[in-house]
Amino acid sequence: MTKENLPYKEVKQKIDRYGCITILSHLNPDSDALGTALGIYALCVELKQKRVEVVNASRELPSYLDFLPHFKKIKQHIEYHDSLVITCDCGSIDRLGFDLQDREILNIDHHQSNTKYGTINVVLPQYASSSQVAFELLREIYPINASAATCFYTALLSDTRYFTTSSVNEHVFLVAQQLVSLGAKPDIVAFNLTQRRPLSSIRILQKALASLTLVQDAKVAVLAVTEEEIASTGARIPDMEGIADYAKSLVTVEIALFAIELPEGIRISLRSKGADVSLVAASFGGGGHKVAAGFTLQKDLCKDGLQECVNIVLKKIVELGLLNEK
Repeated sequence: MTKENLPYKEVKQKIDRYGCITILSHLNPDSDALGTALGIYALCVELKQKRVEVVNASRELPSYLDFLPHFKKIKQHIEYHDSLVITCDCGSIDRLGFDLQDREILNIDHHQSNTKYGTINVVLPQYASSSQVAFELLREIYPINASAATCFYTALLSDTRYFTTSSVNEHVFLVAQQLVSLGAKPDIVAFNLTQRRPLSSIRILQKALASLTLVQDAKVAVLAVTEEEIASTGARIPDMEGIADYAKSLVTVEIALFAIELPEGIRISLRSKGADVSLVAASFGGGGHKVAAGFTLQKDLCKDGLQECVNIVLKKIVELGLLNEK
């Protein structure tokens, strides 16, 4: 699918057909997931005689995103059981955390690993963020208000790591300019994304950096935090976003691996400077992008602890030949 053949008419007809709309984003949402969802919510609440809800199954949401319009409207449970479901930034249906069997779904995403689980799938891997996909699709159907522009811009800025990823091109800057002209405030967005970190995020970063090891001739950097360390710092999942990027920044490092020990399993975040780490994630049932991907390993696979899980992932990286990529 490309911008030229986006299903504008089909999407509008589908939305028009429903009196209720449920907007979902993936578990442990990042700025792109919530920014896209809240941007779509900001447009849908303007539609007459429609009931709209925005939902995420996670108990904890990134507190620094509470400046986004309608943030307080996010619920944990779906109330409308006869609604059109719009999913945002989610590559597979199981990552939404809800039973959506027999539901019609409008799937909006930019992950190459997306499984196309929707009734309508608007998936553009060449785009820099899911919010860019949503903006390009919905601006041809509805007027983009300032609230939606703010949400979409925040998502775009965050998912491009402040316009530094390989997905950034002339069109990304054009979209950013258009969103600013529609009401997004770059200074306010940047302040909230960069100047509102909780103390717990610094404390868990300290623990993670203390664990840093380099393997495979210093081409792979490994960071890890235990359940006990997370508890002692008071850190939440959103507080650990971006930690893997510190390891990736080292001059010799091609792939960074960050392992987080949680009650439900070992969460692995992978970042790279070009190697396709989505292949690693896919082999363990996860997903993501070429240079940023993740998944969770069940603890029964790592009976000897966190290091065993790390070793399993390192072995897969070698097996896939990712360190040989140019």
